[in-house]
Amino acid sequence: MELREAMRTSGAVRRFTDEPVPDEVLARVLDEARFAPSGGNTQPWTVIVLRDPEIRRAIRDLVVLGWREYRAQAKAGVRPFAPGPDGRWHGPAIDLAEAAATPAPSSFVDDLDEVPVLLVLCARLTALAVMDVELERQSIVGGASVYPFAQNLLLAARAEGLGGVLTTFLVRREPEAAKLLGVPPDHAIAAVIALGHPERRATKLTRRPVEEFTRVDAFGGEAFPGPAPAGSES
Repeated sequence: MELREAMRTSGAVRRFTDEPVPDEVLARVLDEARFAPSGGNTQPWTVIVLRDPEIRRAIRDLVVLGWREYRAQAKAGVRPFAPGPDGRWHGPAIDLAEAAATPAPSSFVDDLDEVPVLLVLCARLTALAVMDVELERQSIVGGASVYPFAQNLLLAARAEGLGGVLTTFLVRREPEAAKLLGVPPDHAIAAVIALGHPERRATKLTRRPVEEFTRVDAFGGEAFPGPAPAGSES
């Protein structure tokens, strides 16, 4: 598949057919994804392919709790787990324990253990150059050495005719998940990725245009113009 097409048609897919994904296809996806960039070429990722039904169900149950917390905040009109205007986390705006105990049906999350391919992406913390570690705001920089791999994986899956989605609900229960999966203390769970043959694929993804998110010389500078419409004169 041509790269531009893959980038423009790789929206999140959460509903899959029952068609299995052969090991050789998953191997090709991982083989392409491994060429992602990382700081110092440390390649700090480890991928756990979940196959055991009991482990899958246990991971699903932990994901469900994180999803419930997320959903309850969204229903309350709060961006889930987002820092405040000062860039810092000020604690939950709702009772998270109550949220985790309150069912929030989701066909995707509730049936996560049944997706064709279920991957847990881990990152070796000691390999991450967290350049914003001392700033007085939420840290984000460490992910730069692991999430490009995740995006490569999703693009490689698209090239194989698959669909997928990256989720982070499991991180809310990382200690329990790490114990279950044998993840060592110097590693973190970065994501859970589901892959499979999509029931349907979106034909038109909705994204902000270039001129809406690109500025010249300053955050509030003039908009950088997007590309000319196809077929227009230069």
